[in-house]
Amino acid sequence: MNILLSIAFVICWSSGFIGAKLGAGSASAATILMWRFLPLAVVLVVIASAFRTAWRDLAPRDVARQAMIGTLSQSGYLLTVYCAIQLGVSSGTTALIDGVQPLVAGALAGPLLRQHVSRKQWLGLCLGVSGVAIVTMADAAAGTGAAWWAYLIPFLGMFSLVAATFLESRSRVRVEPAVSLTVHCATSAVIFTALAVSAGAAEPPTELSFWAAIAWLVALSTFGGYGLYWLILRRSGVTKVNTLMFLMAPVTAVWGALAFGETFGPHTAFGLAVCLTAVVIVHRGDTSSTRVRTRDTDTGEAARPAKYGA
Repeated sequence: MNILLSIAFVICWSSGFIGAKLGAGSASAATILMWRFLPLAVVLVVIASAFRTAWRDLAPRDVARQAMIGTLSQSGYLLTVYCAIQLGVSSGTTALIDGVQPLVAGALAGPLLRQHVSRKQWLGLCLGVSGVAIVTMADAAAGTGAAWWAYLIPFLGMFSLVAATFLESRSRVRVEPAVSLTVHCATSAVIFTALAVSAGAAEPPTELSFWAAIAWLVALSTFGGYGLYWLILRRSGVTKVNTLMFLMAPVTAVWGALAFGETFGPHTAFGLAVCLTAVVIVHRGDTSSTRVRTRDTDTGEAARPAKYGA
């Protein structure tokens, strides 16, 4: 089941880069993101009002914490991705920069979450960075016409998502996925609507491609990629879920080749193989899970969300 969830997560998360490129030709980033989240937030809030059981034990500070996580993981992350792509940074290069996230998360997992990162996992993490670099090296060297500073924007999104990941992992209150998704989407809807209105970009275009991109992003990226991210985070821990991010750049390159006719050469194929090897090494190198679970069970703390990585 974990393998199937991982495959689905990689495909759905990668679809977000393609969806961003699909919508980039018909509207601004603020317009796309507003109409991606506003109708979805309304539906989720209506559903939440009908099923209040999951919300009953939540304190206002728990909801506020989820709103902050949503601001970082959705609003901050997505806005940087969309802006970078619209400024001319290719989807593969954007995915490459986001692919640095696992190494950052792996380096911080020990001091912040007290999670053990084995030598094999470090080897896999470094190998994954190499694979991602191989996949996008040709594209980055060729240039896309984007300004040099545009390549710094995805780094802001990467750090935003890392911050959200650790903020969630350090939470002592377990929040149901349906509740967190509702709060995150509602927060993003407010932020992006305010941004679009202030920029005079709230009116959606009438092109069918725009609404096709919105449907794509809601179904695959939000429910699929975003939902599975937090599910796998809770089941497998920070290091493992972020290691899967190494696969985003090569998989995005495959999608780009199929959807937009972008070049998929031997460098991409080799990089994909390297990334797959890195994921296997990291998953097999996690020797701490059983040990930490046993210790938590003995102390009666197995259910604490702060032990997601266990």
